[in-house]
Amino acid sequence: MAMKKIKKGDRVVVLAGKDKGKQGDVLKVLDNGKVLIENVNMVKKHVRPNPNRGENGGIIDQEAPMDASNVAIFNPTTGKADRVGFKILEDNRKVRVFKSNGEVVDV
Repeated sequence: MAMKKIKKGDRVVVLAGKDKGKQGDVLKVLDNGKVLIENVNMVKKHVRPNPNRGENGGIIDQEAPMDASNVAIFNPTTGKADRVGFKILEDNRKVRVFKSNGEVVDV
């Protein structure tokens, strides 16, 4: 399994679409190359009541998946969105690095 450029828990900035410019944390990375971001790409979902599970019906707001190509990782040192590359350290660990300043993403 190849290392992904975006992981769960990353702070990302949306580059394209109706939520362009918004920031949020990645809740989940899906296998099809899409990501779920907290409070970004919100959609209304109509839910049927299910008494067995104790769910009330109605309309709920929830995050919809967004393509990973439309987001970039937020670089705290520059305060802007940044692209990500990979680098192998002396101890043979593969880490993600910011392209702008070469700093390691993974803390």
